Amino acid sequence: MRRLLTAASAGFVLAYTALRAREAWKDLKAPAGPLEKDAREYGATKRALMMAGLARSLAGHAAVAFALSERMPRSARESSSPLSVAAWNALGTLAEAALDLPVDYAERYVLERRYGLSDQKLDDWLRDRAKMTLVSLALTTPLVMGLTAVVRRFPRTWPLIASAATPPLLIFLSLVAPVYVAPIFNKFEPLRGTLEQRLRHLAERYGVGDADIFRFDMSRQTKKANAYVAGLLGTHRIAIADTLLDGFSEDEIEFVVAHELGHYVARDTWTGVAVGSIAIAALLQAANALARRGDASDATFAGFARLSFWMQLLGVAAGPLLAAGSRWIERRADRFALGATHRPDWGIAAFERLREKNLAEDEQPRWAELLISTHPSLRSRIETLRAATV
Repeated sequence: MRRLLTAASAGFVLAYTALRAREAWKDLKAPAGPLEKDAREYGATKRALMMAGLARSLAGHAAVAFALSERMPRSARESSSPLSVAAWNALGTLAEAALDLPVDYAERYVLERRYGLSDQKLDDWLRDRAKMTLVSLALTTPLVMGLTAVVRRFPRTWPLIASAATPPLLIFLSLVAPVYVAPIFNKFEPLRGTLEQRLRHLAERYGVGDADIFRFDMSRQTKKANAYVAGLLGTHRIAIADTLLDGFSEDEIEFVVAHELGHYVARDTWTGVAVGSIAIAALLQAANALARRGDASDATFAGFARLSFWMQLLGVAAGPLLAAGSRWIERRADRFALGATHRPDWGIAAFERLREKNLAEDEQPRWAELLISTHPSLRSRIETLRAATV
């Protein structure tokens, strides 16, 4: 039965990839025309592709964990050398990137272009994908080597050691990502002018007047608008997309930035570190128990492939709970923005413009909001602000 399921998983991944490769080739020869800007249709398509992507990812991990890894050369299959395991992991990452290329081209690059949400050139899109793959290799290779060494030395207690190392690792990534990783993909420049002074005055009221406020060229990738706060321990920065700055009024921008300040003031980055650490620790323990079935841990590529599969499967099961927590945090940030600006009309205008700019639905199907949505529906957020105007 396991062999049958593994064969079916591999067949599904290859067939799906072949289908998307055919679509990508057709589009390269004769680009498909634009689609009507229908938020409901766009949202339904994105949800269907998300679910298909999840199934494809799980199937791919299953095929690697329970078939491909067992057919590797014996010297590679049984090697627990950190360098060897990391090398095979890097090879797997490159293979996955190659298989994902036609899929992402058809489901992301072409789809966003046809809905008028991006005019990114193909060369730039490919360059960004190459950068993402290299960044992934740069981050995961030393982690895999270190984890392999720990598993070899402590085959039964390594999940506890890895769990203890997770918080400092997440803090390190939170420090590095905004300062060194994000600028690989976009150009960040200090925001200047009257808007910068206005936003800094807002930040000063909450003790973060010296925060870095940046403008970044998100228009390189998409026409959608966004802003975010990132970093820890003095590296916090408020990053505002040029698409937001160029397409929204200063009042609307202030409300959006106030929402992001709400995350900063509530220390949501630290909350993310804490929740992430707890979730990873729980997933490691459970996945290790399922992968090893009571035996000592296997510090080989095949062993880590099985562990990765079970962690992803369990992560999918935990997804709705984490999504619910995220929606609660977003509502809290909305309340903060309302209290900071005392202008619900600014928030209503901002959300309505975001709906148009991002081709966002007013409301997703209930199942989607409960299972996968990290943000409350636009309709509920707007209704909450309208109630505050009464």
